[in-house]
Amino acid sequence: METTPRTIAELVAARWGDHRPGLWCGDRVLTQHEAAAGAAARAALLADLLPAGAVPHVGVLLDNTEEFPLWLGAAALAGAAVAGINPTRRGPELARDVRHTECRILVTERARLPLLAGLDLPGVRLLVTDTPEYGALLAPYSGAVPDPSRAAPADRLLLYFTSGSTGAPKAAICSQGRLTAAGQALVRQFGVRADDVHYICMPMFHGNAVIADWAPALAAGAGVALRRRFSASAFLPDVRRYRATYFTYVGRAIQYLLATEPRPDDREHPLRLGFGTEAGAADAAAFERRFGARLVEGYGSSEGGAAVQWAPGTPRGAVGPAGPGLAVLDPATGRECPRAVLDRAGRLLNGDEAIGELVNRGPNPFEGYWRNPAAEAERRRGGAYWTGDLFYRDADGYLYFAGRTDDRIRVDGENLAAAMIENIVARYAGARAVAVYGVPDPVTGDQVMATIAGSFDPGGFTEFLAAQPDLGTKMAPRFVRVVERMPVTATNKIERARLRREGYRCADPVWWRPPGEESYRRLTREDAEGPLALAKDPSISCAARDSNPGPAD
Repeated sequence: METTPRTIAELVAARWGDHRPGLWCGDRVLTQHEAAAGAAARAALLADLLPAGAVPHVGVLLDNTEEFPLWLGAAALAGAAVAGINPTRRGPELARDVRHTECRILVTERARLPLLAGLDLPGVRLLVTDTPEYGALLAPYSGAVPDPSRAAPADRLLLYFTSGSTGAPKAAICSQGRLTAAGQALVRQFGVRADDVHYICMPMFHGNAVIADWAPALAAGAGVALRRRFSASAFLPDVRRYRATYFTYVGRAIQYLLATEPRPDDREHPLRLGFGTEAGAADAAAFERRFGARLVEGYGSSEGGAAVQWAPGTPRGAVGPAGPGLAVLDPATGRECPRAVLDRAGRLLNGDEAIGELVNRGPNPFEGYWRNPAAEAERRRGGAYWTGDLFYRDADGYLYFAGRTDDRIRVDGENLAAAMIENIVARYAGARAVAVYGVPDPVTGDQVMATIAGSFDPGGFTEFLAAQPDLGTKMAPRFVRVVERMPVTATNKIERARLRREGYRCADPVWWRPPGEESYRRLTREDAEGPLALAKDPSISCAARDSNPGPAD
């Protein structure tokens, strides 16, 4: 009787002898067998290179080249773990990530060597993949055969860094068993077949690309096509070239795809599904109308502590139904928040009390952070897993994403979720990308600020806001910063911390709506240093201001 694989090592070994094309990277194609053989050779090399007694961690500082999945497979076969090193980190921060994860081997390429110049990395051996020396080093192991017997489900396989917005990035742990189960679950959910091709255009140092794209392809025996770095203009040509049927996305990738020039042949491709997060309901619908491929928005904390899956009947704008154990709690009291009250337009009428932090009070596969007990304790409080993400739950039990806990904006005593305002402003015709965040109010609390990448007409924007039925009275942005391109991380997530830090005193044009006025005008230095510093909105009572305790943590 055939048993279900429980480790990534078993899935890699299962590709041995499979001579179908399995891994595309540019013009190079490896069969499934060649990919398994490449992983086995690197596993054997790794076993010889790791010093005795060293923690079996390998840092990988690469773009999406064929070496990345080969080293993932190698680590699985060797019972080791890959730490994805973020190439947007610099200097001491980059060195800190390598040292923190105790990588004695760092796999990189010549293009990334300038990032490492002068860094303090004692005891770390570099393997530079696009050099003759690397090929010579691998050559003696070319006959290695994948042996999954060294691996166990509990073995660490991934160390991937989560956001560092509240300190240094944390290295979340993912075991072989959890990654295998995640891949198999997505195979079942989306009906992945062996003849599918998964297009990986999100960076593989991030959990999204590995967990939601590479793992289900490996579990189903499907092919994988790699894009070195995400490119909106190259997306459809790549999909056609590789006959890709599935892809994943995070951040603002969908907005960038929609911003490309429409073409008559936009629907001529084999793509059937995209799976990811943060596209928003409006962009997901626009993507399906234009490209004819469905997007499925899901939610899953990077650490694996909570997940929400879309299900038939999920209302527009909701992520999905709350599964067992999931609750929306007030972080201050630990009590469950009241259910959301929505009007016919879908506008949340009681956001101040309904929005809280999503918490999983049931069993969950969170496996902790590498050598960071304080961060683990913050996630595991009172026997539950606290996600750090804001949600609200309607009367029928459906969950709606409302942003990160640090994206809450407190205006005149009312708590607003930046993500909700962002989804509304994203409908503006001139916006290719939108970020909404809070900036300090001169008196107390916050004011709403939006950054729009694209074109901006102050009169048209004022009319647009007035026409939005779900825009609450406190939601209209006080400030609008206009940029040519949104600042984003390597995973296409907007750099909100940077935008929040720069505020309205920045080099880009900023428009603002002075207190008591309906329309927007250009913010001047005199405004920022004079009247704005003392501005009070006459529509807000002194009593309301005095009762406002300030921004929520």
